[in-house]
Amino acid sequence: MLAAGPLLLASLLTGLLVSIFQAATQINEMTLTFIPKLIVMFVVLVLLGPWTLELMVDFMVRLFNSIPGLIG
Repeated sequence: MLAAGPLLLASLLTGLLVSIFQAATQINEMTLTFIPKLIVMFVVLVLLGPWTLELMVDFMVRLFNSIPGLIG
């Protein structure tokens, strides 16, 4: 949830803003929703990528370190 949350939240907010814009202007173009989401998700990945990678690596280290305690 911590790793995927920022991406999902950014995508949700971008989709909401684009849909409000589409409703206000009555433009129904499918690529208009896809391209801004793609750009925002790329920016979020660039900005939060190192934090997400550190989170996942820390999780895997703790997981592997707990294996001996689970076995014996």
